[in-house]
Amino acid sequence: MHLMVLSSIFAFVNVTQKAKNMKDMILKSAQLIEDSYTNYHHSIYLYIYYKIGNKEEAEDLAQDVYVRLMDYDRMLCTETIKYFLFTIARNLVTDYLRRYYKKQEMTSYMYEHSVTYTNEIEACVIANDLEACEKYRLSLLPTQRRIIYTMSRFEDKSISDISEELNLSPRTVENHLRMGRHEMREFIKQCM
Repeated sequence: MHLMVLSSIFAFVNVTQKAKNMKDMILKSAQLIEDSYTNYHHSIYLYIYYKIGNKEEAEDLAQDVYVRLMDYDRMLCTETIKYFLFTIARNLVTDYLRRYYKKQEMTSYMYEHSVTYTNEIEACVIANDLEACEKYRLSLLPTQRRIIYTMSRFEDKSISDISEELNLSPRTVENHLRMGRHEMREFIKQCM
């Protein structure tokens, strides 16, 4: 009977001692985390900033290192805490960069495909507007200049072909074409 009582007392003392040791370990871990924050936070921030190049993100990730450390449920050791912190920081940076580049890749893909579609539509609208401006200005040209410009521009005829067809000298056709093109360019500049 006495042996049972003694073994129960020893078991109780042992459990009590373990609880006290656990409580001391938790206090030591909390103090160790606090000390490591004071001693290494700036170094960890600089390490992360060097890796990612973004001040605000580096500050957030440096804080996340300590959040992860506080979530760590195993015993922390004074001799290895610095290396453990930098390991956590390295892993967080790796995760951050992986997400960052994936996001960049997706953004780039979306931009390339949406811009192409938008640019094609925009180019068609601009081309139609310019063509309408050109046809309007063409209607205002003197008759002979309008005919020569139309034959050159829309029928792809050469100066010699136009001069033969209209019974004009090539020099006259060149002058009318030059003046028509000049007037058209000036008008289209005003339209834009």
